[in-house]
Amino acid sequence: MSECTHDCSSCGESCASREPQSLLKAHHADAHVGKVYGIVSGKGGVGKSMVTSQLAVTMRRRGYQVGILDADITGPSIPKAFGIHDRAMGTENALIPSESKTGIQVMSINLLLENETDPVIWRGPVISGVVQQFWTDVLWNCDYLFVDMPPGTGDVSLSVFQSIPLDGIIIVASPQDLVGMVVEKAVKMAEMMNVPIVGLVENMSYVACPDCGKKIYLFGEGKTAQAAAAHNLPLLAEMPIDPVLASLTDAGSIEDFQGDWLKTVADHLAEK
Repeated sequence: MSECTHDCSSCGESCASREPQSLLKAHHADAHVGKVYGIVSGKGGVGKSMVTSQLAVTMRRRGYQVGILDADITGPSIPKAFGIHDRAMGTENALIPSESKTGIQVMSINLLLENETDPVIWRGPVISGVVQQFWTDVLWNCDYLFVDMPPGTGDVSLSVFQSIPLDGIIIVASPQDLVGMVVEKAVKMAEMMNVPIVGLVENMSYVACPDCGKKIYLFGEGKTAQAAAAHNLPLLAEMPIDPVLASLTDAGSIEDFQGDWLKTVADHLAEK
């Protein structure tokens, strides 16, 4: 509970007995949303959008209705990965999410801009308001909604944690030396916001030799596992660097990739 900021004697009430006001927002009255999971990291460049996209594809292949809320307003990449370039449609009181070729629902700022390459030069409060609208004003119809979070632990991430009722978060890390600090930042923010942590996913774990299949650990091995163990969290998956996946993503055809690296993560979510 936050501390009282005024003289309680002036109002005749004890603020210590009050429950803190919830900032959580309800989704659109006509929307259907099952479980909501945030994909987060303590820094940028670790592949949150890649993990979000691949997880959405994996769950969609299992027959679930799936949506992606792209909360990375200043660096949106989800529409490009799925080859979605048309502008999102709307009604008088709602936004309609765009759909990928396999039926994954997507809402991103890129789908609202006149030109998808236009930069979003907005201050934090405006960006946070847009992210909230992607939750409150969009006609989602999904069993699983994945929120691709912006990097770090700034005001937009805080806005997501406070306004969207997350069922949990998945922390993405890469195996560089900073992994311990990066994971700890994300863990501490989740704990402060009282949001459960599903587990960790390590991206860019290794490269598989195209000739013999041997795993080559470019950044070393075991660092994310150590960080996970330090916080009593499961390491759910290790995703390699794959040129085929990179090429398909650049071409807007991420749904054509056949890798199943996130099978364990999908199993974990389906059990909850």
